[in-house]
Amino acid sequence: MLEGIVTWAEIDLDAIEWNVRAYKRHVGEGVKVIAVVKANAYGHGAAQVGKTALEAGAEMLAVHRAIEGVELRKAGIQAPILVMGYTPPDGAQLIVNWRLTPSLMTVEFAQALSARASATGAKAPVHVKVDTGMSRYGLLPEELVDFLRSIQPLSGIWVEGVFTHFATADWADQSYVLQQLALFQETLSAAGTAGFTFPLVHAANSAAAMRLRAAHFNAIRPGIAMYGMHPSSEWPPVFEIRPALTLKSKVSRVRWLPSGAAVSYGRTFITQKPTRSALVPVGYGDGYHRILSNKGYVLIRGRRAPLIGRVCMDQFVVDASDIPDVQQDDEVVLVGRQEAEHIRAEEVAAWADTINYEITTALLPRVARVYFRNGQVQEIASL
Repeated sequence: MLEGIVTWAEIDLDAIEWNVRAYKRHVGEGVKVIAVVKANAYGHGAAQVGKTALEAGAEMLAVHRAIEGVELRKAGIQAPILVMGYTPPDGAQLIVNWRLTPSLMTVEFAQALSARASATGAKAPVHVKVDTGMSRYGLLPEELVDFLRSIQPLSGIWVEGVFTHFATADWADQSYVLQQLALFQETLSAAGTAGFTFPLVHAANSAAAMRLRAAHFNAIRPGIAMYGMHPSSEWPPVFEIRPALTLKSKVSRVRWLPSGAAVSYGRTFITQKPTRSALVPVGYGDGYHRILSNKGYVLIRGRRAPLIGRVCMDQFVVDASDIPDVQQDDEVVLVGRQEAEHIRAEEVAAWADTINYEITTALLPRVARVYFRNGQVQEIASL
């Protein structure tokens, strides 16, 4: 089924299901799961992951941009879809046409949305974001009540939810996230005193949903941990999560290089002895970072092989001298498990001086996605 494909990501949908159900068990009854599938589900495939998350008990999906929600609708998903980022007023018709739930913080967008929704006889749900300490998108806490009053006369919209986002929920030191939480609670209390209530209140991302029960309210927004990646580098997950993605390729050439051979662009690696090299057809054109040059590892035949020389757009070289019988077309694992060895996305991120989010989100469309359920291929998505 993978004829002609040399680099691909295997997505274990059973792992996605496990992780969503783990969150459902952790938060208990009365708390909805809003599954975050923005940025193509962190590189895993938004439509496939979104459908799996909903089947596992998530009640809503979340994206950042309206166009991401449109793609989910085109894929046949009918569940509510929250657009967490900014939508300009001229995007109101798109929101109404595709039945998306936008976040808003300006009267101009609220008016445009209300007008478009009213023209169709509908009443569009919206969520209002409160900025409690990220200094990005959202109303300041002291602005919320006046904003709600200003949009209250608009007949084409209704405020379904209110939310905020934490800046340091992944830290061991919880002082700032507790400060944000307290400010959010005060803001909700002030809104309640002014007569405003919200069917949905959500604040907790993957990390906060794991460790901060007071932040659960009646909905959580798991993202990174839904994909089986650790939400923090400072503490381990508080319940089992299973990595969903394995990044694979094939050895495309094996040969011995003499001592003194320069490998790849810039001659940044010179062999010091005869070296058995293996060429791997993956590069920054696939989303595998160039910064991994001369510092990353891959798995071949269950053993680690170090990258030598620079990562190119389409390929890189590894030293396979310590891997007996390495051959062309041998499987290469860049992220994931092979035999007893395992390279986690967190480890690749550490080599690249970045975070695990970026490792999978960076994977570009020409990396085929192969989806598995119960060990069987369900779908192959590729260019």
